[in-house]
Amino acid sequence: MEIGRIVVIGNYMGVIYSVKDVNRYIKNMFDNDLLMRNLQVKGEISNVVYHSSGHIYFTLKEEGTAIKGVMFKTYRERGLDFRLNNGQNLIVSGFVSVFERDGQFQLYATAISLDGRGNLYEAYEQLKQKLYEEGLFEFDYKKEIPKFPKKVGIVTARTGAAIQDIMNIAKRRNPYVQLYLYPAQVQGEGAAKTIVQGIKVLDEMEMDTIIIGRGGGSIEDLWAFNEEIVARAIFEARTPIISGTGHEIDNTIADYVADLRAPTPSAAAELAIPDVLTTLHQVKQYEYQLQQQILRNANNAIQRLKMLSMKLERLSPENKLHNQMMCLDSLQDRLITAINQKYSKIQHQYALYTTRLHGLSPTAKLVGGFGYVETKDGTALKSVDDLQKDSHLTVTISDGRIETVVEKIEKHNDASNKE
Repeated sequence: MEIGRIVVIGNYMGVIYSVKDVNRYIKNMFDNDLLMRNLQVKGEISNVVYHSSGHIYFTLKEEGTAIKGVMFKTYRERGLDFRLNNGQNLIVSGFVSVFERDGQFQLYATAISLDGRGNLYEAYEQLKQKLYEEGLFEFDYKKEIPKFPKKVGIVTARTGAAIQDIMNIAKRRNPYVQLYLYPAQVQGEGAAKTIVQGIKVLDEMEMDTIIIGRGGGSIEDLWAFNEEIVARAIFEARTPIISGTGHEIDNTIADYVADLRAPTPSAAAELAIPDVLTTLHQVKQYEYQLQQQILRNANNAIQRLKMLSMKLERLSPENKLHNQMMCLDSLQDRLITAINQKYSKIQHQYALYTTRLHGLSPTAKLVGGFGYVETKDGTALKSVDDLQKDSHLTVTISDGRIETVVEKIEKHNDASNKE
């Protein structure tokens, strides 16, 4: 067809894919996404179904959105130690993938726990936001750490790895620095008050620097360093404070308020106490660079291992078996539904046939004064011509039988009477 100077030859038709191809492609996208293969999702559970196969089907939702989920029997035995009920707030660990048959993505749970820690995280975020708005995190208020301190105060537990590490580092880096330990309770009820008291005591002693911290642990273990009274004591102290709580990945409220944050108590000691020997400092730099390179190499190896593990899991017979088991569950449900529908249809037909049969029954007609008359030999009486006076008759009516004798015979359309 010619339109102006443009000649259109045929119609362009793109590549046509099957539904199966599209679903498989989408499934591979999910399976090759590292985030989707190992994640934790928090929400409220609903539509919980414990299937006869041992699998658990559910919906995880929050306001305005939801995602379907399933926990296979094999994961349930080792990843769930309580019964799921609608309305529970949960943390679901697992991966997201696509069920190819339905083209529907869902959360495959490997472990489920109650969201008990969620309240702590919520309180942590609320306090952090409150103090941030008050300006306690502002860099303008942070004091400079002295380069050559003579007195360093430490607020931590009397025993434990943290104080030992700090002492060892101080001795190695500068044995002339005097350390002052305030033995505080760093975990459990009342810990925050002892930390505050330690900060105040050492601050009044006019330390050059104060280190507060402890070794790593869970959010519950580190909670004393997330208390508001600790944050305000750090902010109000005249002495510069270095916070070194937990491991490198841990962040507490104390870390944000402190004048300097260190990833660990050991790192806090290194930041507070400078190395007096330049050569040793250079060695530490080389050591640090080497550690970083080892970590990078280790992380690269770990990432490659994860990718290979994902590929192996995707090709594993167990994964295919899970999909087949889901298909089996679906077919089982459809079979039960079909059987119930067939049974209901047969019941309905049976009721119709019963009603029809009852309508054809001779006894059903013996109502309203009608009866069935038999002669003595049991044959049906069809005409008065078959009778004589004193003949014996049996009359069957709706609720019984009557034995009688003929006393008089009259025949219709006949003027004579026969006795």
